[in-house]
Amino acid sequence: MLNGTWKNYENGMEQDMSSTAYALVFGSVMTLGLPLNAVSLWILVRHHSLKSPSAIFMVNLAISDLLLVLTLSMRVYFYATGTWPLGDMACIWITMLFRNNIRSSSIFITFISVDRLLAVVYPLRSRHLRTPYNAWKAVGLVWLFVVVVNIPESVDFSRFLNIYNESSCFEFHHRHPPITAMAYVQPVLVLTMLAVNIVSTILVSLTLTNRLNESARIKNKVNVMLIFAMNLMMFTVFFLPVSLCILFKSWRPYIKPLICLASVNCCLDPLLYYFSFDGFWRRKEDVDTSGARDGWRE
Repeated sequence: MLNGTWKNYENGMEQDMSSTAYALVFGSVMTLGLPLNAVSLWILVRHHSLKSPSAIFMVNLAISDLLLVLTLSMRVYFYATGTWPLGDMACIWITMLFRNNIRSSSIFITFISVDRLLAVVYPLRSRHLRTPYNAWKAVGLVWLFVVVVNIPESVDFSRFLNIYNESSCFEFHHRHPPITAMAYVQPVLVLTMLAVNIVSTILVSLTLTNRLNESARIKNKVNVMLIFAMNLMMFTVFFLPVSLCILFKSWRPYIKPLICLASVNCCLDPLLYYFSFDGFWRRKEDVDTSGARDGWRE
């Protein structure tokens, strides 16, 4: 009895420590991510003309991050208090918004990489593709895609909560939500987007290295490669591990730490905006006049 009581005490202490750590991580991400993304969104809309495909993709990336950040307060409350007062529907919505952030962010970051690839490697032939109209169409399709995927996922998640009568959220005592066919959408999507980013990085790197005469027209070549390096880091560190938990059962016990890690991506995206624009802090009139509106080509 004494051994059993001591083990229960140790398990309780370990659970309390892990919950406190999760609350601190999510609280820190919310504290940093909310002002960083709000200010970035304001600067992108106010100081930069939304006539650049990259600016359009970055605005929507900032919106995606803000939607995630706004849900973190409830994760902080849950892990700090151990209670969930909002019911199943709020749990479903918050879970879906987290998944949407991974999916939409991975697609928008890939769009930014492809746009930079076209601007650097095929600057003349890609002009008819790199238009604001096409960028807005792509953005609309992305949001439609993530919403459509949410519908069957939400239904499956709701059934799980009802069947097992789970009264909490993020912590399930009976079993984890079942693996369905829709669960494979995210890992397949993230792996596909990562492959596109790798190819884009290689092609741009070869262009900047081998075509010296053409690449001389491109400003801040270091910034160009930094952006591609940041994009690859986003995938390999933040998006890929949490997405692959569905494919590898041995990873599933680490799902909560990986969710914490994935949420940090919203704090680093503002760096992407900064390095993407030479005149990030300047007004759009000054940027347009200087000819450095997108910060890539003269």
